[in-house]
Amino acid sequence: MVKTVIWSTPAALDLERAVTYIFEDSPAYAISFYNTVKERSRTLSELSERGRVVPEHNDNRVREIFIHRYRLIYEIKEEEVIILSFIHGAQLYNQHEDD
Repeated sequence: MVKTVIWSTPAALDLERAVTYIFEDSPAYAISFYNTVKERSRTLSELSERGRVVPEHNDNRVREIFIHRYRLIYEIKEEEVIILSFIHGAQLYNQHEDD
């Protein structure tokens, strides 16, 4: 079953911050990075269970894939995949307060 991929507001802001940071050094790489992240997130519509379970969360529905040095953290629902967070790989995942 194909699921709808939805970016939460906090995750979209996480991605925006990462792209802005990269843009300071390389605008071209920032655009390429953004496109890669969005394309990889779209693939979750059909392959949502391919990511590993987030160790800090220990919930089989909350998973992550790595994109370069970043963690794209998402939750699998019946008809949707919700992107919860997009953080640097060195960071621990703490779910946003407003989720």
